[in-house]
Amino acid sequence: MIDITMPALSPTMETGTLSKWLVAVGDTVKSGDVLAEIETDKATMEVESIDEGVVAELLVEAGTEGVPVGQVIMRLSGDGEVAAKPAPAAATVAVEVPKAAVPVAVAPVPAPVTVAASKDGRINASPLARRIAQVQGVELSAVTGSGPNGRIVRADVEAAAGKPVVAAAAPVAAVPAPMAAPAAPAAPFTSDIPHVVEKLGNVRKVIARRLTEAKQTIPHIYLTVDVQLDALLKLRGELNAALEPRKIKLSVNDMVIKALALALRQVPKCNVSFAGDSLVSYSRADISVAVAAPSGLITPIIVGADAKPLSVIATEMKALADKARDGKLQPHEYQGGTASLSNLGMFGIKQFEAVINPPQAMILAVGTGEKRPYVVNDALAIATVMSITGSFDHRAIDGADGAALMQAVKTLIENPLGLVA
Repeated sequence: MIDITMPALSPTMETGTLSKWLVAVGDTVKSGDVLAEIETDKATMEVESIDEGVVAELLVEAGTEGVPVGQVIMRLSGDGEVAAKPAPAAATVAVEVPKAAVPVAVAPVPAPVTVAASKDGRINASPLARRIAQVQGVELSAVTGSGPNGRIVRADVEAAAGKPVVAAAAPVAAVPAPMAAPAAPAAPFTSDIPHVVEKLGNVRKVIARRLTEAKQTIPHIYLTVDVQLDALLKLRGELNAALEPRKIKLSVNDMVIKALALALRQVPKCNVSFAGDSLVSYSRADISVAVAAPSGLITPIIVGADAKPLSVIATEMKALADKARDGKLQPHEYQGGTASLSNLGMFGIKQFEAVINPPQAMILAVGTGEKRPYVVNDALAIATVMSITGSFDHRAIDGADGAALMQAVKTLIENPLGLVA
């Protein structure tokens, strides 16, 4: 029998909702077949099989919420095998644990075993491990797997890439540490006004928790500047005319992403993260861009935006935004980032202050471009102007450094040839 467990599909995922089974008992599955849809703390994602066999048992009903990472959710039987009884609740399984997971009392981690290849010679690795290996440039054939049947999992790839990982087995019975008495449950909502109560999904719960933590624990400072857009709009029109045969169309947002990325490289004191008693400084500008998806806000990442041409940024941003709205983003496409950008200009919002996305230390809020009276060449004129506001983590970034970054963004937008030089 081959146990299929609830995978860890994001760094913050501790439990998931098994939204839908896409196989039934008796179905034959092969590596790469989609088994189920899992609602994570970020999106609804498809889970692929990395093994071959016949579905023997579905141990979790569709629609079940709060399924812990690592719990066995189904079993496959191999050639000549028959369905077995479910393993005891305390059985030890190997799971992929996100880097940000909090350590818990666990059983010993199984020793790594030799990587097993499938019948067709394909390396036995989870889909997430394959994606991370591709991004990190890790050769899977040189990695030793620690998962079931020698499967290569996320922790194995990150260890091979030289990154710190947290690996653990499923929790077993242990003497709990003393805990404070649980808070009294909130009283159920009541109102005599006609209304509908909708249960929060995992994504909205995570958004609520993270934004609350960000505002409660991060001392935000806000810096706003007005930026003249006319030169950028003129250059955008010229570039779009040149890119039309390639069916690429630049947006103002694409150009602001590039401006923020270049500014972060010019002012490296703002391309940082606060980490308790240390400060992490990044040598690459990865820009997380806020996208409104049906399940809630998500921030796909333009990796290395400082070094990418505008045409590449535009192409990647369109593809990522489409995947975000369809709930198809993969973890490596929204995990990480060194700074964020949120643009509400398309809604006519003139100016706003965005909440920092930890562990990042800044986010740029972009308002609408509009015709305003503006001093141009020492004379009052009508110009296209937009307001941009930077939110900075004052623990990591001093006000003067934040001001220097905002000035750098302004200069790049108002002198946009610097975006293509």
